Amino acid sequence: MKITKLPKALSQALRKYKPLRKDINDFKTKLSHCLNSISIAEDNQEHEENFKNYIAEFLKNSLYQDHLINTKDRIDLAIYSGKDANSPISVLIEVKRPSNTNEFLSSKNINKKALHELLLYYLKERVDKKNNNIKHLIATNGYEWYLFKGEDFYTYFYKNVRLKKEYEAFRDGEKDSTKNELFYNEIATKYIDEVGENLNYVYFNVKDYEQYLDLENKKDNKLVSLYKTLSSTHLLNKAFGNDSNQLNKAFYGELLHLIGLEEVKEKGKKVIQRLPKGKREDGSLLESAIFTLDDRDYLQNVPNLRTYGTTKEDQLFNIGLELCLTWINRVLFLKLLESQLLGYHDNNKNYRFLNQEFIQGFDDLEALFFSALAKKQSDRNERHQDKYKYIPYLNSSLFERSDLEKTAMELSNIKDEKIKLHDKTVLKDGNNKRLKGEKNTLSYLFDFLEAYDFSSDGKAQIEEGEQSKALINASVLGLIFEKINGYKDGSFYTPSYITMYMSRETLRRAVVQKMNTHYNWKCTDFEDLKEDLRDYIKEQGKERNKARLQANEVINSLKICDPAVGSGHFLVSCLNELIAIKSDLKILCDEKGERLDTYISLENDELIIEDENGDFFSYVPTIERTQKVQKALFHEKQTLIENCLFAVDINPNSVKICRLRLWIELLKNAYYNKDQVLQTLPNIDINIKCGNSLISRFGLNDSLTEAFKSLKKTKNSYTITDYKNAVKEYKQTNDKARKKKVLTIIDTFKNAFKDTLDKKFINSLNNKA
Repeated sequence: MKITKLPKALSQALRKYKPLRKDINDFKTKLSHCLNSISIAEDNQEHEENFKNYIAEFLKNSLYQDHLINTKDRIDLAIYSGKDANSPISVLIEVKRPSNTNEFLSSKNINKKALHELLLYYLKERVDKKNNNIKHLIATNGYEWYLFKGEDFYTYFYKNVRLKKEYEAFRDGEKDSTKNELFYNEIATKYIDEVGENLNYVYFNVKDYEQYLDLENKKDNKLVSLYKTLSSTHLLNKAFGNDSNQLNKAFYGELLHLIGLEEVKEKGKKVIQRLPKGKREDGSLLESAIFTLDDRDYLQNVPNLRTYGTTKEDQLFNIGLELCLTWINRVLFLKLLESQLLGYHDNNKNYRFLNQEFIQGFDDLEALFFSALAKKQSDRNERHQDKYKYIPYLNSSLFERSDLEKTAMELSNIKDEKIKLHDKTVLKDGNNKRLKGEKNTLSYLFDFLEAYDFSSDGKAQIEEGEQSKALINASVLGLIFEKINGYKDGSFYTPSYITMYMSRETLRRAVVQKMNTHYNWKCTDFEDLKEDLRDYIKEQGKERNKARLQANEVINSLKICDPAVGSGHFLVSCLNELIAIKSDLKILCDEKGERLDTYISLENDELIIEDENGDFFSYVPTIERTQKVQKALFHEKQTLIENCLFAVDINPNSVKICRLRLWIELLKNAYYNKDQVLQTLPNIDINIKCGNSLISRFGLNDSLTEAFKSLKKTKNSYTITDYKNAVKEYKQTNDKARKKKVLTIIDTFKNAFKDTLDKKFINSLNNKA
């Protein structure tokens, strides 16, 4: 049988949820009282009935105020799905005294009377009363808890025809005894033995958590797993919608309000549009941008103006919205960065920078973009050195002025005006009532973002504030990016389970083929490959690390191209799947070829990284083991993004958002280098192109000879090797000046290629002449 540790028993969404401090403290108080009562009862050798009452009281008062907990017939305790006995039973609990070791389960033998009783109660509910609502079955002595899933009892016991037949015969008095002992000794024992190792369970001893029950002890994160495991959300299998497959409608709706947009249905599709007259807020980002563009006649500075619309109104809207999305994308990225930095530095307030105290106006926010994040600390102006000393240099084109910012207007051109709060704003007062009235736009934006949890590591933590915060992770943001990006035509979001399935099925087959070709093997599927690769690496002896690196290179030679990439959802799924594949093949390693001691899986389209104890991996820069894992994962993602992932989209906004999503995936594993500086992000944008993948002027096999001949006739005498080196250097450099120079070289090649007429085309013209 498999014994599951507490964190692993929970869904990933529930594991990442942060309960409120007041709820944890209440749980501590009630659990302490329960344990104290059990200890006294044990010393006084009280009746088993009393132990049952102490446990029922603890559960009722701490976690199950909305559920009836009571005895039923011979069942010690039953947790109902509702507040009264008219609702079905969802959890069965069998209670024993701590000293009653003969009848209680142990790690060496679970086939004891307590489990026999649970099986009898289960069959009475499931067979006789047709109750298909049983989610968990629990055996406990107050200290030790054994949790079994209802679905496992369904699979191994309810669906066992022989067992059901014997139980019905016992129930109907057809055996030579109607006493329960016959069922326990001759029926339950036999069938539990048959199931054997297949019956898994969760085990914990609450005594292991006693040290965290002191209310003064704030280092009690380990208690959170126990709290969640005993919660009604887990034991009653309640839907917990805080995962990456679901759009957070509250966040999305209020973000649209801040921008100045609304979502409406048009011809059966949901599209995003500017608020109609009468509903528009002068202080919204979009209305501020449109007013400034129009008032100062900035449209005249925009080249190719008609590409933004044929009327002035369309041009103002499209240019204003593109600017707003650029600014919002940056701010959302920075909120993720801020949460990451706070996690790395034990919530040190010096790393909080998205607030009105630090950023007092749009000019300050623009300075953060271009005077801090876009420059190395040593290159920053003296007046900025002290203020931005905790802000890292990112080396991302996200923090370079866009073409529209250069020609139309910048963020600092708009005023920070008042805007009415959203009708369903997440912001609340001290009495937990929704705020009303107005706020300055920037202050509203910062307070709105602060009302959500942007952390991505999923560490078991407690929300110290008065209100619980909904999790907004990279996947949720990706969904929002995709919806806003498809504002004209209506967004078509591919569900995570589909992109996960597509990437898993195609990439695992492709990896098997690549490995077969490279090693001259004949693996038929991925499981075959796992065995062959494991044996091969083992045979290499001292050269094992080199063999792992070689296997990584084979996978890194895969090329994946999405010709209509949208927001990059599929590429992110592929990136995560490739890392999961390497982990499954036991070749995920650092630059020396040493394996990472982590367990990696995919759930809800997110990479789940756990340590050897089953806890979420948490990066601490001062701990060498976590430094090794974080650094390895960062460079693993970098290698895969640079070498394996390519994409095209006709929509330039889609290209920007795809790049942003890939940067976010890298940001999750950003680490501090030996100089205690956050590792800069690589220039990954070169693989994500804007263009029409349905049309091409040249074929994939066309020669570049003519293009390089034309270059030799100019002062720029470059070769194909120079071009490849330029692309490689562009990806690796973190120097802005060098990056611009390299980009100029690349553009020279591209222009020469575009200006070269295809020989077949010339010949066809000559023939026609």
